[in-house]
Amino acid sequence: MAHRVVDLPLGGNPPGTARSVRLHRFGTAGARPLVYVQGGLHATEVPGMLVADRLVRRLMELDAAGRVVGEVRVVPVANPLGLDQRVFDERIGRFDMAGNGNFNRGHADLADAVARRVEGRLGADPAANMTTIREAALAAVAALSPLSQADHLRRTLLGQAVDADIVLDLHCDEIAPLHLYLGTPLWPGAADLAGDLGAEAVFVAEVSGGHPFDEACSALWWRLAARFGPDVPIPPACLASTVELRGMADVDGGLADRDADAIVAFLTRRGAIAGTPPPLPALRCAATPLAGVDMVTSPVSGIVLILVAVGEEVAAGARVAEVLDPSGPAASGLPAPQPAALTAAAAGRVWSLTTRRFVDPGTVVVKIAGDNALPGKSELLLTP
Repeated sequence: MAHRVVDLPLGGNPPGTARSVRLHRFGTAGARPLVYVQGGLHATEVPGMLVADRLVRRLMELDAAGRVVGEVRVVPVANPLGLDQRVFDERIGRFDMAGNGNFNRGHADLADAVARRVEGRLGADPAANMTTIREAALAAVAALSPLSQADHLRRTLLGQAVDADIVLDLHCDEIAPLHLYLGTPLWPGAADLAGDLGAEAVFVAEVSGGHPFDEACSALWWRLAARFGPDVPIPPACLASTVELRGMADVDGGLADRDADAIVAFLTRRGAIAGTPPPLPALRCAATPLAGVDMVTSPVSGIVLILVAVGEEVAAGARVAEVLDPSGPAASGLPAPQPAALTAAAAGRVWSLTTRRFVDPGTVVVKIAGDNALPGKSELLLTP
């Protein structure tokens, strides 16, 4: 199959309007491994779209040379809805302004629907079970009945990814190094992805909360394994990861070329592209629990002064930021109010900082990676 470009129509549009998502397909339809890559699900996170563009250009050359031996699907611009949301010339690409929430939350939980479809059809052969489950997952996605435009988008994207062996959802943070989110059952099997990309943090959780896109593809497998028990072998057959390509401002051609080359190396290592991969770089970090991330939030509104740097190791109780009320004392002669101190709940490594310089109560200012789960963590381990 030569490089094919397909514009997938999206439903739910008002009369007289139309939207679509552009899909690039490489290799042979039905070949394994099947790889799905998308960028820009959060439509203001530009690094992922740029890396996907660079990846498409490389895959066009590799496919022309006959080297794409699996099937690779790439959607460089996964969220035309978010790209079209502008308020006073500012794009709002993380949340659906029509009231349907975060574009990377609320993806379909297919476990029950797939379980009903495969009941009595699974056996002792894990390969046969994988085929059966993938067919059932595709049928379950096709049977979804979305109403909103955002849910039509979710169904369209999931329909291209749910039967894949590898899913890479390209995002970015605010100010951060490259890092990965993975399901716990995928580690350390996905260590080659972390090595090739040079990830400086890897966060694992069996359930992160909110049902993001990567978990809609991967968590299905271990949920079914738990449901059907040890006598029915169901491997974690989809390596799905949210890949955070540093920070919002890291829109750089050189970095994008490096990341696209790293994805090509990983796909070569996994057999989707023919050839000899380069030596696997040494891991730059160990995986740590997502439940161990201390999201240091501001208790008040004001100017934020960040006191730490990305990569810095901090101790429990360390002062990591201050929030200053710039309005001054309430009356003449009174002392100026002291800034609110933001401190680390546990020892760890700073890996994310906010880009905001005036914050509100509840704003996450600093994120710190700890080695152990923090007490009191809710089921929603990700930010909204």
